[in-house]
Amino acid sequence: MGFYGTLKLIFYKMKRKLDHGPDGRPFPSGKKHCKGNRYLSPSSLIQATPTTFGDLRLANGHSAQRRRVTSGPPPSGLQDWLHTFQAWSGPERLLALDELIDRCETNQVKHMMQVIEPQFQRDFISLLPKELALYVLSFLEPGDLLQAAQTCRDWRTLAEDNLLWREKCREEGIAECVLSRRRKCVRSGVMVSPWKSAYIRQHRIENNWRTGDTRAPKVLKGHDDHVITCLQFSGDLIVSGSDDNTLKVWSAVTGKCLRTLTGHSGGVWCSQMSVTTVISGSTDRTLRVWDAESGECVHTLYGHTSTVRCMHLHGTRVVSGSRDATLRVWDVSTGRCEHVLTGHVAAVRCVQYDGRRVVSGGYDYMVKVWDPETEACLHTLQGHTNRVYSLQFDGVFVVSGSLDTSIRVWDAETGGCVHTLTGHQSLTSGMELRDNILVSGNADSTVRVWDVRTGQCLHTLQGPNKHQSAVTCLQFCRGLVLSSSDDGTVKLWDLRTGAWLRDVVALQSRGSGGVVWRIRASDTRLVCAAGSRNGTEETKLLVLDFDLEEKKRGTD
Repeated sequence: MGFYGTLKLIFYKMKRKLDHGPDGRPFPSGKKHCKGNRYLSPSSLIQATPTTFGDLRLANGHSAQRRRVTSGPPPSGLQDWLHTFQAWSGPERLLALDELIDRCETNQVKHMMQVIEPQFQRDFISLLPKELALYVLSFLEPGDLLQAAQTCRDWRTLAEDNLLWREKCREEGIAECVLSRRRKCVRSGVMVSPWKSAYIRQHRIENNWRTGDTRAPKVLKGHDDHVITCLQFSGDLIVSGSDDNTLKVWSAVTGKCLRTLTGHSGGVWCSQMSVTTVISGSTDRTLRVWDAESGECVHTLYGHTSTVRCMHLHGTRVVSGSRDATLRVWDVSTGRCEHVLTGHVAAVRCVQYDGRRVVSGGYDYMVKVWDPETEACLHTLQGHTNRVYSLQFDGVFVVSGSLDTSIRVWDAETGGCVHTLTGHQSLTSGMELRDNILVSGNADSTVRVWDVRTGQCLHTLQGPNKHQSAVTCLQFCRGLVLSSSDDGTVKLWDLRTGAWLRDVVALQSRGSGGVVWRIRASDTRLVCAAGSRNGTEETKLLVLDFDLEEKKRGTD
């Protein structure tokens, strides 16, 4: 047995005597026990292995002249006893030490432990080459890595490694470091990793979404007592459309109305937005293309002979559906109508466009798949027994929601019905499809989560905290589901578990006429269009910001 094995065995025997007493039986409960194994294994020591305890102290940077016990002169014969001890073999020394420990009193054993124990508490991370130390730290979870940074200055420096945090961000799905690439120096002189800051920011935003924020939302009042029929949100700009014939452009930062877009002679029923380009459709049978920054109407698109009820923008093309039973494909940069798609025999209520195929649903109970370039109807998807109100299309599956209470999943290439999803009791007013997961909102006050590949209903979002009236709008966001309702609330649900998390918005007039008509969310903000049909709630937008720093929250 080597030097370290001998020393560790002695330490073990001393600790056992302290913990169990001279007769080997454990002391009563309440004795603090050693947590974990903080001691070095022989393989973790440096190559120049010390041969005595004094050598070990020197290797650890301590003086060889440790503090001696000053209880009096040394006993006679001590040097002879030590020479005799040194002359013994390793096993003989162990036997002698074992007998010596058994004859020691508790305070004497404690003294030996106070001398020996610190020598085994080695900071192995700081002793390793930087590359190996970072490799060890890479196995920690981000939360543990943040705690490790508080251990000491050396660990803090290692735990701020930018590449280490970039990998942690990649594991968490954080694709961009939006902060400055220049590393910032904090008071302690340690450089802060921008990727670490990005991770902390995203963690804070996630926590704000799930647990709530004490700050009241910004309230943006406009459109008088009219209904807000459509809502768009891009960057720091919000655009609301109303049946008062106007659209309003708002600042999500200040809450101010920047400009009012006027020109339609009928109510605005639908809109789309990309960066600062806004397209609106109206009961006046036209579409208009606007520059949200200047407020200028760039183009007025004529062609439909009845209300423009729906539209979908992809790139520089927008496809509009009308009560005149046709669809039109427009180039928003030129204002030219490129194609007209005819085939429906009643109003077109919903449309999806992915740049290659157009999918439309109408009041004729039909869903159609189109090639816009040839203007040919590739498939007519028949099966619904009432009007089709909502659509989703991801290039593979077409999902249609109808007043007949069913949702149907279709193969976009063959036109075949893959699944009929049943369970809702009324009109499916809104859906969202992402990564084969479908979320549907229904007038029966429930939200359901489906797997479109299997047709299985994964969750029904209901229970004691469910909506009390029809679901008006919904959206995916950060692994969460947001749903708004005629009951005047916006609820937050966990997409994975189906659990209700909280009410993000609850109008004062909820339950007595207050309605949340539309919602739009980004990673950091939620915009809600609210009002009432009986005058109990003013028409307004509510803007909630979840990207709040702790220091700002403390001073506001």
